[in-house]
Amino acid sequence: MPSGAVHWIRHSGWKAVMLLFVAAQLGWGQLWKLSPEELTELTKESPFERFPDGRPKVPDDLLQKLRDWDIGIEDIISHARQNKYESQYETGWKVLNPQTKLVGRAFTVQFMPARPDLGSFLDIRGRMRNQTAIDMLQEGDVPVVDLYGKIEAGTFVGDKLAYYVWKTTGTGVVLDGSMFYVQNIQKTGMPAYYRGFSPSSLRGASLTGTNIPVQIGDVTVMPGDVVFGNGEATFFIPPALVEEIVTSFASTRSRYEWIKKKFDEKKYKSSEIYGRPKDPELLKEMEDYVKSKQSQP
Repeated sequence: MPSGAVHWIRHSGWKAVMLLFVAAQLGWGQLWKLSPEELTELTKESPFERFPDGRPKVPDDLLQKLRDWDIGIEDIISHARQNKYESQYETGWKVLNPQTKLVGRAFTVQFMPARPDLGSFLDIRGRMRNQTAIDMLQEGDVPVVDLYGKIEAGTFVGDKLAYYVWKTTGTGVVLDGSMFYVQNIQKTGMPAYYRGFSPSSLRGASLTGTNIPVQIGDVTVMPGDVVFGNGEATFFIPPALVEEIVTSFASTRSRYEWIKKKFDEKKYKSSEIYGRPKDPELLKEMEDYVKSKQSQP
């Protein structure tokens, strides 16, 4: 048993013993945790299958299209706002390897500033640390870490743990906190969105929850949201919107292809082709082109 827990029991008597018993029965390892049923209810709009913990599992093929296609963050913002998601993107990051798009399923991690009474309580439950959360990651996850913008001693990973994240998930990290040995992390090619650099190890912060709603800047991020980083900003896509965004962009991409082909012919003024052809024959040609592309596998 952690020494902090022993100290707490000695000074709190039978109530502490009862709390320890209940914590052991529930398997608490953090302050806030959702059951699979609660997480399923929280994210009930998702149409996809789920991980055993209840997190939505957006299919790999949709994630791959988000990686491969030239979908702009503006396209995503437009769809989100149409569905009343007004604030799902965050800017102002330091970005590592911005040429590599960051796409994956959010694995949320919450920290809070440490204080003695909170620390004693977490010791009773079985305190979790940054490495505990890191060891829970799997392929396709993106750790989205709420370290409340902490820079000094807010280092969730250095080069070794960042390399583990990179090799385990194949994605990257979104960190509302800091990192160290940044140059070594950059050499791996892993994309990372973070607030700053600090040469100090993580301290003064308590891990209080995993796979719960967290705040990143001005955004609420849910477990299983699709993280989309385009080198400048991050967008957290609710799972229910992912397929709609991909399908809509497939149509948009086909229209853009047709428009460029027409511009290449140098026969038309821009206003005759873009944004919507006025000539009925050209309009039909464009629509047929889009349909032919949609029918392709």
